[in-house]
Amino acid sequence: MEHFHGPIVELLFAFCITLYDLNMFISLYYAAFWWVTAVYRLQQETARRKGKLKDIFSGEFRGCRPGKTVQMSESEVRGLCTKSREIFLQQPILLELEAPLKICGDIHGQYTDLLRLFEYGGFPPEANYLFLGDYVDRGKQSLETICLLLAYKIKYPENFFLLRGNHECASINRIYGLLCDLLWSDPDKDVQGWGENDRGVSFTFGPDVVSKFLNRHDLDLICRAHQVVEDGYEFFAKRQLVTLFSAPNYCGEFDNAGGMMSVDETLMCSFQILKPSEKKAKYQYNAALS
Repeated sequence: MEHFHGPIVELLFAFCITLYDLNMFISLYYAAFWWVTAVYRLQQETARRKGKLKDIFSGEFRGCRPGKTVQMSESEVRGLCTKSREIFLQQPILLELEAPLKICGDIHGQYTDLLRLFEYGGFPPEANYLFLGDYVDRGKQSLETICLLLAYKIKYPENFFLLRGNHECASINRIYGLLCDLLWSDPDKDVQGWGENDRGVSFTFGPDVVSKFLNRHDLDLICRAHQVVEDGYEFFAKRQLVTLFSAPNYCGEFDNAGGMMSVDETLMCSFQILKPSEKKAKYQYNAALS
């Protein structure tokens, strides 16, 4: 504080002497002192948070044994939520992202597999990421999963993007119809138009609905998550829609693979497949999309 104290006092004193008003000098002095103190504290808090965020990446997430329990205090978790919320509110609801980009589906608290995704695709900021939601529930490490994702969002806000899935607001989206349709509707190859959804929420839709939507909005492909698919990804409606699911061996009950879609600068799409962790298999399947 001494660095600011002297120059401010001299400036205010010189200013107020010309006005011959000691009361004004005192008032301005305390106002300036309060302002400098507030700025100083803000700088200190910002530096502390940056230091903690650096510690999180270097000491607990990167280079550790996969699946290690992350030790964070409640205040630190709250800090991640608060800071990431500020960033989410500053960015548009409708994201318009440019390739190259890695796209991931459901994670569901499978923290070890999330680390494997980053090992395959490159840890941020080596690659840009878009996650399609459903980060928590059912897996054993939901807290570690969401904390890592939020930390990366804070660290790389323009390279790391998170969408809200139905598991991020389940108590809300069952009430509001539009959110239900955005988050709960599913494709069904046996349906023309719209059909009833066995989930009890929203509807199913057929290939014709996908084609009409893409034509109306001049789009080429819909990329979604929300459903377990055996190979980690699955096409629908003559390759006009693809479902991604990035949690292999889901809940320990399914023998499914996890998938991540990569979009390069030419908009060529390829898929990286994660087999269940005990198999440790790794391969890449390239598929050109017109």
